[in-house]
Amino acid sequence: MTENEPAKARSRREKIKEQQAAARARDRRRRLVTYLTAGTVAVAAVGVGVWYAASTSRSEEATGGLAPITVQPDGSVVMARAGVAAPVVDVYEDFQCPACAEAERVSGQTFKNLAAEGKAKVVYHPITIFSQEPTKSNSVRAGNAARCIADGKQWMAFHDLLFANQPAETVEGFTTDQLLRWGKEAGVSAASFEQCVTTQQHAQAQLTYSQKIGDEQKLTHTPTVKLNGAELDNAVVFSPSQLRDEVTRATR
Repeated sequence: MTENEPAKARSRREKIKEQQAAARARDRRRRLVTYLTAGTVAVAAVGVGVWYAASTSRSEEATGGLAPITVQPDGSVVMARAGVAAPVVDVYEDFQCPACAEAERVSGQTFKNLAAEGKAKVVYHPITIFSQEPTKSNSVRAGNAARCIADGKQWMAFHDLLFANQPAETVEGFTTDQLLRWGKEAGVSAASFEQCVTTQQHAQAQLTYSQKIGDEQKLTHTPTVKLNGAELDNAVVFSPSQLRDEVTRATR
């Protein structure tokens, strides 16, 4: 062994440690992104400070039962008490989008409570924003399966299960077996559900709607939440108290 070999060994170890640290940093950054542009997987950082502060906001507890939920022919879903037509809260989300899952975890109950209290008409728009695999197919399978459910309460239960069991972006997920199992957990009993999920009966409708709604609404990221057509800032979407305040002001 030459005199320089120990130094070379230390240099190699230090280089490996630096590479490992960089990989860990990249992984942390990857978890703190939101997915942009319908049909692409472009990503942009959601300010770490905003994300952290908003995500740690206290989520609301259920204040009662759900408002009536109606699955629309185009795949959107309306949750509102009878006679409530405004303000309108539109929620554009992708079942495979990690930021959407976080928004659901933090503020999902607020949307439900506002509708149940008659303070808003909430409209869900499940879309597919991904163009690369496996995320695109994961999203399409989940969106198709949700379209296979006609009952509003069952749809919402399934919606919540999809986000609660969202797969990583880098692996195949939302498999047929999983979707069928979660359908049963959500109380889906329609005989047509299994065939609809298995054959991906509404897959093309999911993609067509996603493109249409993305173009019409000029969506640049998910989740996107609009109040009477105006997009709410992420700081509001990820903060239940601010979200409630914004919607409540719109009712006056």
